[in-house]
Amino acid sequence: MESRRERAFSRSKQKKLDITSILRKSWYHLRLSVRHPSRVPTWDAIVLTASSPEQAELYEWQLKRAKRLGRIATSTITLAVPDPDGKRIGSGAATLNAIFALARCYQSIGLHLGERDICDQQVETAENGGSGPGSIGDFAEATVSFMEKKHILLLHAGGDSKRVPWANPMGKVFLPLPFLAADDPDGPVPLLFDHILAIASCARQAFKNEGGILTMTGDVLPCFDASNLVIPEDASCIITVPITLDVASHHGVIVASKTGILTESYTVSLVDNLLQKPSIEELVENEAILDDGRTLLDTGIIAARGKAWAELAMLACCCEPMIEELLKSRKEMSLYEDLVAAWVPAKHDWLRARPLGEELVRSLGRQKMFSYCAYDLLFLHFGTSSEVLDHLSAAGSELVGRRHLCSIPATTSSDIAASAVVLSSKIEPGVSVGEDSLIYDSYISSGIQIGSLSVVVGINVPIDINEMVDDSFRFMLPDRHCLWEVPLVGCTERVIVYCGLHDNPKSSLSKDGTFCGKPWKKVLLDLGIQESDLWSSVGAQENCLWNAKVFPVLSYFEMLHLASWLMGLSDQNSRTLLSLWKSSQRVSLEELHRSIDFPKMCTGSSNHQADLAAGIAKACINYGMLGRNLSQLCQEILQKEASGVKICEDFLELCPKLEEQNSKILPKSRAYQVQVDLLRACGDETTACHLEHKVRTAVADETASAVRYGFRECILESPSSTPTSADQNNHFDGYVDQPFCPRMVKVELPVRVDFVGGWSDTPPWSLERAGCVLNMAISLEGCLPIGTIIETTEKTGVLIDDDAGNQLYVENLASIAPPFDGNDPFRLVKSALLVTGIVHENSCVSMGLQIKTWANVPRGSGLGTSSILAAAVVKGLLQITDGDESNENVARLVLVLEQLMGTGGGWQDQIGGLYPAIKFTTSFPGVPLRLQVVPLLASLQLILELQQRLLVVFTGQVRLAHQVLQKVVTRYLQRDNLLVSSIKRLTELAKIGREALMNCEIDELGEIMLEAWRLHQELDPCCSNEFVDQLFAFADPYCCGYKLVGAGGGGFALLLAKNAESGNELKHKLEDSNLNVKIYNWNIHLDN
Repeated sequence: MESRRERAFSRSKQKKLDITSILRKSWYHLRLSVRHPSRVPTWDAIVLTASSPEQAELYEWQLKRAKRLGRIATSTITLAVPDPDGKRIGSGAATLNAIFALARCYQSIGLHLGERDICDQQVETAENGGSGPGSIGDFAEATVSFMEKKHILLLHAGGDSKRVPWANPMGKVFLPLPFLAADDPDGPVPLLFDHILAIASCARQAFKNEGGILTMTGDVLPCFDASNLVIPEDASCIITVPITLDVASHHGVIVASKTGILTESYTVSLVDNLLQKPSIEELVENEAILDDGRTLLDTGIIAARGKAWAELAMLACCCEPMIEELLKSRKEMSLYEDLVAAWVPAKHDWLRARPLGEELVRSLGRQKMFSYCAYDLLFLHFGTSSEVLDHLSAAGSELVGRRHLCSIPATTSSDIAASAVVLSSKIEPGVSVGEDSLIYDSYISSGIQIGSLSVVVGINVPIDINEMVDDSFRFMLPDRHCLWEVPLVGCTERVIVYCGLHDNPKSSLSKDGTFCGKPWKKVLLDLGIQESDLWSSVGAQENCLWNAKVFPVLSYFEMLHLASWLMGLSDQNSRTLLSLWKSSQRVSLEELHRSIDFPKMCTGSSNHQADLAAGIAKACINYGMLGRNLSQLCQEILQKEASGVKICEDFLELCPKLEEQNSKILPKSRAYQVQVDLLRACGDETTACHLEHKVRTAVADETASAVRYGFRECILESPSSTPTSADQNNHFDGYVDQPFCPRMVKVELPVRVDFVGGWSDTPPWSLERAGCVLNMAISLEGCLPIGTIIETTEKTGVLIDDDAGNQLYVENLASIAPPFDGNDPFRLVKSALLVTGIVHENSCVSMGLQIKTWANVPRGSGLGTSSILAAAVVKGLLQITDGDESNENVARLVLVLEQLMGTGGGWQDQIGGLYPAIKFTTSFPGVPLRLQVVPLLASLQLILELQQRLLVVFTGQVRLAHQVLQKVVTRYLQRDNLLVSSIKRLTELAKIGREALMNCEIDELGEIMLEAWRLHQELDPCCSNEFVDQLFAFADPYCCGYKLVGAGGGGFALLLAKNAESGNELKHKLEDSNLNVKIYNWNIHLDN
């Protein structure tokens, strides 16, 4: 019989998680943790290792960029730590050195360690002579007592990127990776580093309240749901994934215990042994082969928590003598072989024979290491240039953004393959780019040809190239080649560098080494170059591309000529070019790595990005309909310190002309918001704040225009003294001067709960784009909670009573006029009297009205109470006056009413209460706004299962829906792409949810609710709070889905249990808990 372990691994073989879904969920979590770290904990520190002080300086620039872009929280300390003296000490020693540097960083910013400041400890150390176990121990102990509570992300990003040489200047971890780039088309190009941060943000919660460290490698993107990560207490943990034996033979392998925690998606078990690049025989001998014939791959992700972290921090704080010893002996300590072996008893004997192994065993050997095997982890390695292109070309179109922040010519004036990836680049007409090539951070002038499967990075070919070179010269980059530029310290020109896509710079001349795809011997023979021209005989290094002095430092056009010649493409006199090459100063990749002018490179990249953003913004203003996120583009423009503000001021001057030209089709709210964004970019905050009032007024006016269509303005303004004819929909003439006839109507309505689609019903979205909402009408505690009783009275005027004990008598109806005070408890009924025409049609000349209202729902419920109560009052008034009480007419009148009240809500609440049961409603923008309500014919099975599994729970939290609404509206008017894509996704989910309910697939509905809740938090993180998070965490083991209803911020929650038993168990658990929530009995309301 198949074991549970076999079934788990078998499932992992058949099913791989969708990388798009995993990354998108991780990015949701990252943005939430940055915007609201008090709710979603983030890292206390993020540390990168670097190979040199110069590379560390570049990494610091990238870390600041990540903070500016909202990838890293402002409260997080960031640090780039170079290897001591720029000498390699191994990833294990680099880990200790980085932790020690972080401790020093905490000291430098004056944070307290334990009871005394670390500065005091340093003084004591100095007073004791600066050495001795006592002083070092005191210092380390105080440091560890502070750091053991911290949560650290450590990313190994040092090294020289020999196998991805074009990424060497930027650092491989910062290479462009446009996964999900289409979600934010006006944002900067996503980097590998950004995606690693997203995955790591989900892993943060695995540490819970214990401090710890998570180490990752900078050339791997591990795509898995890290929110499920389990790290045993007081232990280290290595993330593994099942892999085939042929792949495992080139990597580290983990031998895990056969027993442990087994679940549907992961296994946690003790590590028995570690193997490095094992043969089949070694795998068999060490029992490393799993039941399905695979083995566990070491992903390079290692965590330490509790005591394991404290002991590692203690070792790091005393690591200076250890590192000095490594530097003297010119040896290295590996993280993946040496340091982790200290946590595996079976490796202790082997480790003791290694450099500093005895110290590692003594310091760390008391704790154990576990394997967390993620069955569905997708291991994306960026170890070679071809692997980078493979990940870009093999991924689906939804995942990879192939055009991002770029300026490219029309298809009739260029030949750019559809599969080519063009990022942050400007390409002039007359350029050819082949299939599956990558162009990044470059300016390509006319006349350049780039082959297929090629990489071009940081190239800036001058505009006048065709004027300054011979007509016979046309630069071509062959298929499967890489081309990049590097600014060097002390050089005015940027050096042009190139090689073949599959060249391995580490492969020697004698071991099949290649240059530009050809064996070195053929290159030397064809070009007439001697080995001594490229390599000196001094030193023990083997001759290879890495140390070959092949790249000349000359004028730009001479370097281009020689590049063509070295790639074997030049038809010119080889002797002339050979002589030019030999006489030039030349550098190798190794020398380039040590001589990069990082500040110049950063400045150049920032200016290039700013110029691109300025060009896109200008085109948007001059030729478009302001569909781009100018606020975001301006942030990039302002990185150009010398002229960024002036560029934004020039854009601001174009706004009046734009508004005048497009006044008939451009919403004023959007035009005003653009001016607000540009004013803020120019530093004029005062004028921007003043103009924001116009933005809000414009939204209200545009909404009123759409929903008031067909209503005379007099109905919505102060009544005139002259009687007017009745509105065509609502006839009241029969009541004028007629004998009094008592009448009474009672309208009771359910509340609504929304499954998905909210926000797409809200102006200004619903005025410009289609909206879709899936919601349901329900009764609470066996009754319809919202209602009104309206009676005619002999006494004229209107008497209003509500369930809070408030009472108002209005003798003169002409006194009812907007705008209403926001604190007026009767403004809803007053607005209803206006929109139904009762005030203006003099229908109370010979009689009066008594209106009683109630809502037996907690205040701030999120169940649409206000709009549904308005619908009840409007419907009752139309009934008692024989007006058009159809749901369509009432829903439309309530939209008008909400504009009078100034609440600015959408349409889903009144639809939810007026129409029974479950319905799918679509809105179509236009004048008037049109609604289509499609009831779902729910089967008895669906109704029964929903009522058994769905818990309707009042959280007791006060909602902040109005504040949430304002923030979301502003982001929409800014054309925030993340917000737009989120609401689009909500409308898609509403359609998917409709199908799920029709097919009685309630588990799928739960998944939809979970994604909808993530999207609501993407729109605004304040739609939830710590109590709601606690409630959902409590319910999570029992649920397949949950969310707050309405706009969020508090009120009611929907908890969809996995089955009826789970629902019943969760109900009892909540009742017995100290969460102090109330569970309501409910029923689907099937008929109004």
